Amino acid sequence: EKAIVLAVLLALASCRTLVILENVLTKESHSSFLASLATKDKDIVYKYATDSSLTIKKYGESLYNNIVILAPSVTAFGNGVIANDFLTFLDDGGNIVMSASSAVGDPVKEIAAEVGIEIDDEGTSVIDHMNYDVSDVGDHDLVVADSFISAPVIVGESPKPVLFKGVGMAADPDNSLVIDILRASSTAYSHAANQDILEYPLAIGSSLLLVAGMQARNNARIVIFGSHDMLSDKFYNADVKAQSAEGAPQAAGNAEFASSVVDWALRRNGDLRFSNVKHNKVGEAPSDAAYRITDEVEYSIVIEEMRNGNWEAFKGSDVQLEFVRIDPFVRAFLAPGSDGVFKVGFKVPDVYGVYQFKVDYNRVGFTHLYSSTQVSVRPFHHTEYERFIPSAYPYYASAFSMLGGLFIFSFVFLYHKDTSSDKSKAMKKAE
Repeated sequence: EKAIVLAVLLALASCRTLVILENVLTKESHSSFLASLATKDKDIVYKYATDSSLTIKKYGESLYNNIVILAPSVTAFGNGVIANDFLTFLDDGGNIVMSASSAVGDPVKEIAAEVGIEIDDEGTSVIDHMNYDVSDVGDHDLVVADSFISAPVIVGESPKPVLFKGVGMAADPDNSLVIDILRASSTAYSHAANQDILEYPLAIGSSLLLVAGMQARNNARIVIFGSHDMLSDKFYNADVKAQSAEGAPQAAGNAEFASSVVDWALRRNGDLRFSNVKHNKVGEAPSDAAYRITDEVEYSIVIEEMRNGNWEAFKGSDVQLEFVRIDPFVRAFLAPGSDGVFKVGFKVPDVYGVYQFKVDYNRVGFTHLYSSTQVSVRPFHHTEYERFIPSAYPYYASAFSMLGGLFIFSFVFLYHKDTSSDKSKAMKKAE
């Protein structure tokens, strides 16, 4: 019976997203965001942060694939759920999207800190006296942001400026997995509005993060929006124009930006997988037999990319193959095909041993793709060498010259005869 229950739970988790709301008002204030989320996943479970039935895992198995937390100021989750439960969910391969605000609570800060993202103290805001929106009421904390990461797979193609009103974040410099999705401008800083700055802020300028993410080594993803309001209907439908900008206001890009980032966080974009790895001598069928040094070899691999929830042929032009024996002996770019087949041909090195065909593709925004296939490379058999090797001609010449010299010396030594005058001269010298 327990096995049946586990099977049912796994089947349910394969397509479920948990949305944790701060209160009943969040459904109304963020209805556009939630409607967009519903188009990405048809099976969404809504819970309030303090709900006594809030559960992430049952019988040791995660109940969901993704969790969206729209409860920035919650001080404690219901049913004894703690921050470490969300981190365990991440370790198990789940994905998390969170929003924060200037009234950020400790659970949200703790989750962020554990993944290498530090959220500033409660009551602080991102302030920019040069790039605030024209509708700002005077604190200059309604910021116009457009410093997006150069990764279309995360933020989409040509994202428009977005409105931001919330708390600032900073990345742990020792955590190379953190992704700076949206940075503040060079004139921004994080501090409490209308208060004197007596201590150095958490971060200033481009080191101040507005939206940050992290892709773990197991390819699980987490994204933290520093502004809960930037996901609201009010900001989705707002116009944006920086105080220092010229021209008329334009529609804010919050909706498109948030949709792209959430698609990436829930792994509807940027997932890679490979299949059908083949290698063979040129003109022959694929085989597991050992290659011979200097053979001409072909290698192919099929790579697919998750795009908008569907698997499509990957079109990257920077995928490399390495032919490795401790160190790479050959490194070459794989040529992409329209059907996702990547191919390359090369000559096997003139060094025998055990090698690997290795594809190790790791780019910002994509899951880590790694393929390794081991093969043996043997030397020539004694019957496979050429009769005369051109590079050995000097040695052939030296051998025959020695034979010729020995023949001439032997001929002279055997047939040379001293004359009588030579004998008399030799006798005189002896006396």
